[in-house]
Parts: sequence; structure tokens; C-alpha cells
Amino acid sequence: MSFLRVPYLYGIDQHTPLRDISPVLDSAPKQQLVYVPWADYPYHPDVQFAMAHGSDAVFIKYFVKEKTVRAVNNTLHSPVYKDSCVEFFIGFDDEPAYYNFEFNCIGAHLIGYGENNANRTLLPPGISQLIKYKAELTNDENQETIGWELTLMIPVAAFYFHNFQTLKGKNCVANFYKCGDELPEPHFVTWSNIQWPRPNFHLRQFFGTLEFE
Repeated sequence: MSFLRVPYLYGIDQHTPLRDISPVLDSAPKQQLVYVPWADYPYHPDVQFAMAHGSDAVFIKYFVKEKTVRAVNNTLHSPVYKDSCVEFFIGFDDEPAYYNFEFNCIGAHLIGYGENNANRTLLPPGISQLIKYKAELTNDENQETIGWELTLMIPVAAFYFHNFQTLKGKNCVANFYKCGDELPEPHFVTWSNIQWPRPNFHLRQFFGTLEFE
């Protein structure tokens, strides 16, 4: 199982502008999405992420290079997984339920909570809209791929079904994904490997481990 110790950024919280957070994550250690678990979907875009947390928020920055970019869905809780999409799933303690945070390349997001992919409770719009994002296209020197980056601020209030003030000191299970169900080359790339016969990100037993410093 994959493992990540998430550094704590002193003096940083949910009100810190993303323009200040983004360069900090640029210089942070990167995690690679290395697994392509399903042979029927062999395409493997280059995807990395960096992660940190502050007193009341989690910060993630994705760095993506792929052949095609799709951004059709632009409303809250729309099916962003059909677009150029990155995802963050996290569960706490031994609870079977977990959160799914899914974002396309322009920051539209779908967020839910539940025990499997069939029974998800969407976050209330007022909570989901607390999440901040900074999306940008980047240039790739070889011109063979399109680069894009997405910086996210997820406040602890987004863990709506818990009463957290901070994640400091918590151990969690999590996985990070890249997908694009309706791209010319559909793909399903993961941080922690999934051993399952068909594409399914909603398998908590294959999540890796996060330690929040």
C-alpha cells in the first residue's frame, strides 16, 4: 500500500490565498500516480501531486500532462469524471464510509460521502462551495501533450459528516486518481494500486495511508 506523510504548514489556513500556496506546493516533494490497474485501459498520462495541510485545511496541487483535455462539465456535482479529472478519496479511522473529491481541469467538482459507489450522499452546496481552486494550462516542451495544473484548498468543514477542527496528527486512508471516461483514450490511473477485475475507484480496501504531521 502507498504511504504519504503530509507536512504541516505553520501560519497557513483556509484564508491563505492560493496564489501563495501554489508556489509552496511547487517546491514540495511530488507523488506520482504510477499504477494503471486495468489492461483494457493502458493509456498512462503523466500525473503528479503535492500535498500539505494547515491549521484548518488541506492543500493539494496536481500536475498533469495528457494528450487531450476535456472540460465539458462546469456545474457543482456534475459528472466531472467524464472530463480530464483528478480525484482524492479519503476515509477516517475504521469507518467504512469515505469522502470522494473529484475535480475536472477547470475546477468543477463532485463531492460525496458513503460506503460504496452506489450509495453516495452529496455534500450540501454551501459546504462544497467553500472549496477553492486555481486552475491553469501549462506548456509542454515536446508539444506532444497538454499540461495543466490544479491547486486545491479543502477546508476541514468539507468533511461535513465529521466534526473536525484540524487534521493535525490524524492517520487516514486515501487514494488519488486521474481519469477521463469520455476522452479519446479513457484511462484510470491510481496512486495506490487496485487489484480488481474492472475499473472501480470506490474500493476502500485498496486505499493507501496518509499521516498528517
